[in-house]
Amino acid sequence: MSKSTILTLDLLKENFIICRLPSSSSLPSWAFTGPFCSITKTNDELSIITIDNERLPKDIQCERNWKCFKLLGSFPFDMIGVLTSILNPLAKADISILAVSTFDTDYVMVKDKNLEKAIDVLKQNGHTVNV
Repeated sequence: MSKSTILTLDLLKENFIICRLPSSSSLPSWAFTGPFCSITKTNDELSIITIDNERLPKDIQCERNWKCFKLLGSFPFDMIGVLTSILNPLAKADISILAVSTFDTDYVMVKDKNLEKAIDVLKQNGHTVNV
């Protein structure tokens, strides 16, 4: 991927949440209530990224207020620099991120408080952001 490559990102309308459960936990039904769910299980934890919703138990350790950009297009596994073209400008602007990759594409999340700044930074770096 060259520096001149322009990526198009859609800002998803939902508010996202990342939750941490014990690694021995079974998959909770509340994780699957919206159009997005990403689950990672390790020996240390079960992490769930999903749409923030009312069904979430109050005793779950969570980090709220994430907004999500979906990179439009399907990116082959051997394509280099897709995330770098997004993450480097955000890092230079002191915007922390949470990235999720699927088989076809990538998602980049920023805290709601940094959303407008992130949109501006991405546009200034040549990317198209659909809000």
